[in-house]
Amino acid sequence: MKKRLLSVFTLLFSFVCFGQTIDLELFADGFTAPTEIAHAGDERLFVVEQGGLIKILNSDGTTNTTPFLDISDKLSTGGERGLLGLAFHPDYSTNGAFYVNYTNTAGNTVIAQYIVSGEDENVADGNSEMVLMTVDQPFSNHNGGCIRFGPDGYLYISMGDGGSGGDPDGNGQNTNTLLGAMLRIDVNVGALYGIPEDNPFAETEGADEIWAYGLRNAWKFSFDSSNGDLWIADVGQNEIEEINKISGNPAGVNYGWRCFEGSEVYNSDGCSIVEMFTYPVYEYTHTETDGCSITGGYVYRGSTYPGLQGMYIFSDFCHNQIGMLDSDFNVTYTEAFSGNFTTFGQDVNGELYVAGGNSGEIYSIVDTELSTNTVNTTNFKVYPNPANNVVTIQSGNTTTATHAEIYDMGGKLLLSQNLTDSQSNTINVAALPSGLYILNITGSNGYNSNHKLSVE
Repeated sequence: MKKRLLSVFTLLFSFVCFGQTIDLELFADGFTAPTEIAHAGDERLFVVEQGGLIKILNSDGTTNTTPFLDISDKLSTGGERGLLGLAFHPDYSTNGAFYVNYTNTAGNTVIAQYIVSGEDENVADGNSEMVLMTVDQPFSNHNGGCIRFGPDGYLYISMGDGGSGGDPDGNGQNTNTLLGAMLRIDVNVGALYGIPEDNPFAETEGADEIWAYGLRNAWKFSFDSSNGDLWIADVGQNEIEEINKISGNPAGVNYGWRCFEGSEVYNSDGCSIVEMFTYPVYEYTHTETDGCSITGGYVYRGSTYPGLQGMYIFSDFCHNQIGMLDSDFNVTYTEAFSGNFTTFGQDVNGELYVAGGNSGEIYSIVDTELSTNTVNTTNFKVYPNPANNVVTIQSGNTTTATHAEIYDMGGKLLLSQNLTDSQSNTINVAALPSGLYILNITGSNGYNSNHKLSVE
């Protein structure tokens, strides 16, 4: 059985790695320099513009005429400054609180809370701002800007190293500054915020707010909605772009900047040989890909495209390709699209979007090969997918389906059925709990076909 399962999973991942054909479908346009796409626990998307507006994008692709929030008068913009981040409180449906990250008129980073209007759910109360923290920025670039609530309920904030080039002040390895670090605060306690007691430098040497450090300019991070793993895309200096992935999100991780750019030594001055650095799970050079600035995304956990399940989706501002990083950290790139991708977004259902900074367009990410409406291979069709009570296997012209097995994602065999009809067979899946499964089909000529099967 172990040998059999190995064969099944080898075929499956071979199929997944090379089967995707990601395409982009225009969802909406008319935005100016989008820097973030977020949801508030419902079907709406909130598109953040660098100039200071947050606009509501509805599920039918229309955009509300009145902005959700306009703080353009509070900002310094241009280059890497502006309105950069948005995160909705986990209890937004009851408390109406959300948080923004922007550079103020002095060029410094501001983390502020706002409240939605009590009269209109599509408009925020512009007078409700409560500034939680202001961080001085010595230069105009490398402001970080991404904010997310983690699965632990705390607010995470990525701070760049302060700018210029090469981290001249050594902020990345200085735990007494908030620059070059991932911050973690509790917005539910204290006059402004509290410090989680398990923050690594709480009540000891170092800034209390720091959760991790050694970052240059993380341009976006996200949490895997399935297991809470933290993914960080950190923009490199001149040569290397990197993706970091931390299982379990432990405290005190040092990502290495400026001692390292990616896994290569950058500036060893002041770097301790006993320091425990965490290296990227994937990196690429500017020469290899014509990239210049990584744009981090999300691990796909939607249900529409099972072939993308578990893939980390990202891009680069310069080469305009979509990258898919699998669980073994192998990457597949699409062909180049037009425009420059500035941010990804995830809706309430886990489906993904990407925005082009130059064109102002929002695209849905689709997998043209592995949509769950009908899964096609050379030899078989499997439908409907997602399935409710039964799933149909239709044989093609080159082989007849003779046997089917369904495994859970851990590899446990749940169902085994001989197939007798030469053209079309049905399998009863009503007893299976909702979730994702692996359907292995054996053909009359020994051909094996593997599919991600979604059961509702």
